Amino acid sequence: MYNYFIILVCLIGIQTSKAQSLTASELLEKSIGYHDPGNLWNVFQGKLFITMNYPDGKERHSEVEIDLPKQHFEITSTTADNTIKQTIDKEDYTLKLNGSTTLSEENIKKHQLSCDRTKMMKNYYTYLYGLPMKLKDKGTNLDPKVHTKTFKGKEYLVLKVTYDESVGKDVWYFYFDPINYAMEMYQFFHDESKNDGEYILLSGLENVGTIKMPKVRAWYYNKDDKHLGTDTLTETLVLY
Repeated sequence: MYNYFIILVCLIGIQTSKAQSLTASELLEKSIGYHDPGNLWNVFQGKLFITMNYPDGKERHSEVEIDLPKQHFEITSTTADNTIKQTIDKEDYTLKLNGSTTLSEENIKKHQLSCDRTKMMKNYYTYLYGLPMKLKDKGTNLDPKVHTKTFKGKEYLVLKVTYDESVGKDVWYFYFDPINYAMEMYQFFHDESKNDGEYILLSGLENVGTIKMPKVRAWYYNKDDKHLGTDTLTETLVLY
């Protein structure tokens, strides 16, 4: 048994050493091969059902429809008090509060109902659930060096990513398992010298067709590890 353990440790060490010799582009391709082996993200058509749990006990249930070929996005979010539905069909926007498109100025301000907000929600969900594939988008800049970092006792291969100013100003780090290249965490900073921003721990996998998406995402502040909330992918539906 002891000899088996030694052999296993040696094999893991060899695999990790090989992984560390990868370029950033090679590591990204291997992770994409793990998460999207059929190369189907760019034609994704499906629904994601997500429950967000907050530390104060509140919940938000969201039904997110993403249809990339038809440029369609729709999110219906339900809390204890309200249901908000936001839709983008190419260039057309529809906003509803509790089933009504008649929105008072007070409700528009209170619930942040706007086309810009809806576009932001689209970018948010397609970015996070489209990772790591979205790291090949135009305006994404990969640091050519693959970094090695240990977080909570585990060693990861890490990609540092910045963006063209027109895309975003934050600095992101993406953490990958050195054996199978699964993405297990990401982290962003507005100003890294201040240790601001957040890190997001990923656990579990949901097979959405052939795409492996993180099932659970737990959000924390970088500065003090304060838990902000956890969202869980409770159900999925592939439409193609």
